[in-house]
Amino acid sequence: MITELGHFALILAFMVAIVQAIVPLIGAHKGWRGWMAMAEPAATTQFLLTAFSFAALTYAFVVSDFSVRLVVSNSHTAKPMIYKISGVWGNHEGSMLLWVLILTLFGACAAWFGANLPPGLRARVLAVQSAISVAFFAFILFTSNPFERLATPPFDGQDLNPLLQDPGLAFHPPFLYLGYVGLSMAFSFAVAALIEGRVDAAWGRWVRPWTLAAWVFLTIGIALGSWWAYYELGWGGFWFWDPVENASFMPWLIAAALLHSAIVVEKREALKSWTILLAILAFGFSLIGTFIVRSGVLTSVHAFANDPDRGVMILLILGFFMGGALTLFAARAGAMEAKGVFSTVSRESALVMNNVLLAVSSFVVFIGTIWPLIADMFFGRTLTVGPPFFNLAFSPFVVALAMILPIGSMLPWKRGNLTRAMQPLWPVALLSLSLGALVWAMQTGRSALGPVGVILGIWVVGGALADLWLRTGRGALAERLGRVSRLPRADWGKAVAHAGLGITIFAVSALVAWETEDIRVARVGEPFVHGGYEITLMDVRRVEGPNYISTMGEMRVTRDGREVTTLYPEKRVYPVAGMPTTEAAIDYGFLRDLYLVLGDPQEGGGWAVRTYVKPFANWLWGGCIIMALGGFLSLSDRRYRVAAGATRSSRAPVAAE
Repeated sequence: MITELGHFALILAFMVAIVQAIVPLIGAHKGWRGWMAMAEPAATTQFLLTAFSFAALTYAFVVSDFSVRLVVSNSHTAKPMIYKISGVWGNHEGSMLLWVLILTLFGACAAWFGANLPPGLRARVLAVQSAISVAFFAFILFTSNPFERLATPPFDGQDLNPLLQDPGLAFHPPFLYLGYVGLSMAFSFAVAALIEGRVDAAWGRWVRPWTLAAWVFLTIGIALGSWWAYYELGWGGFWFWDPVENASFMPWLIAAALLHSAIVVEKREALKSWTILLAILAFGFSLIGTFIVRSGVLTSVHAFANDPDRGVMILLILGFFMGGALTLFAARAGAMEAKGVFSTVSRESALVMNNVLLAVSSFVVFIGTIWPLIADMFFGRTLTVGPPFFNLAFSPFVVALAMILPIGSMLPWKRGNLTRAMQPLWPVALLSLSLGALVWAMQTGRSALGPVGVILGIWVVGGALADLWLRTGRGALAERLGRVSRLPRADWGKAVAHAGLGITIFAVSALVAWETEDIRVARVGEPFVHGGYEITLMDVRRVEGPNYISTMGEMRVTRDGREVTTLYPEKRVYPVAGMPTTEAAIDYGFLRDLYLVLGDPQEGGGWAVRTYVKPFANWLWGGCIIMALGGFLSLSDRRYRVAAGATRSSRAPVAAE
């Protein structure tokens, strides 16, 4: 009964979404306040109905209702409760329901917190947001119904994909979708502004917090996915330039460009057309990511489905919204005249360069991701574009971005002086170059990537701190230290996010340049040495888990005669799914991770063992956390919590021009 109610609630939400997509739009065009006001309760109702539908599906998974086809395909009675719950979105149908739940949540938030927006703009934003909901409700109900019943329920289910039975993957999709779907709000604001024919500073200020929230969630989601790949897949890496990884990385880059471009719209009322275009592209890349994950056109360990028919429908949704938005953009672009002018050396110019680097780097990743598909369709060739291409093509943009970032933050608006802007940065530059030279001297004969990472990391982090210190003005040290704590949270957020980026750049460079690897056959009781550690395989035994059977190794690690740790790498087999997994054992440390993987037994005795020493691995996750923390600090600033349109809320709604 609950399952049928969940399905019925989804149908009702679909109907409410249709009404919300039409009535407020007509009301905004005609200036009818009653029709426009209908958008807010409709958005709330749509969210509550979708939330009930999602709760009904979750209930079916929790109680193991095997009359529901989706539960049979993705659950099992022996599965731990956390994975029963995460199984709700660990599949195509359930994950799309989560997608629509978050989509309606953002629409409801715009209704709840958008009271000070001009009524016409608010009505159009909620109508466009609801139009997106209509498309995805239709997609779920007509092609991906999660509530489909079985005539003859089986005694037990087929279990969830073992790779997804992991805490990191349990939380990774919700955060990723909060980022993906959150960019729909930037898209809705952009289309609403195009329909209204007006983009001003208030619009720029309104679109920024929505984009920032999406970017923060996307940062957390990508970091969780990278961490999962690092410790779960047993490959020893954190990023493989997989198509699905790229699908989340591209909108992250575009969203970062949109954040910085919206600043120029808010402060200087310039780059209006470019900012609108970025808002459209950011959500467009999210839809492209959805297509890649669910169409089966590109193979990936992360893919949810291999269904060309569903892929075609997602492609139609992508074509409708992107084609419509870009057509509207072409028609309205001439009306978005920039008011602010600026010189070549200015903060605006630095932000333009920032935007160009981020946008072009995203385009490079996009070309590398879809090129195998293009080669197969048009040239009949099977190609693989792997990490060597992406590392070579993408790295120059990161280097350029890191070099520009501190300088751009120091430049004033409209017109600046490069010499004056560099004055507080010379000590940072000297420190970064000195430490880079020291590292180069200490690692003679090794890759230059490590020293370059040190230079760029210190340059970006030091530049962020110097910018923060400069904002305290002049005076005695004690006075300036007192002013630091009173700086706006947005300034703190910017500095913290930039520092997190610098730490991440350093960590990636250090990890790639200085990690060491050892592959050998280890015999029980015979120690071997790697990276200054003596490692002994003490025992290999069979262990039974709640829904798997494990071959677990016990490996003792010592250094200079002192015991460091004992690690337990595993090879698991999930009998129901019939799928093996590798569980790496990791000794996490501040300066390095010791990473052990147990392989297969060998004919002559012993076990294949892979050993890695990974320097500064935890700094990578720490840098991502710091970036996200910077975003949250900025979001907590009162300037983003107070409606940007408050001073203009009294003006009458304007009909579409």
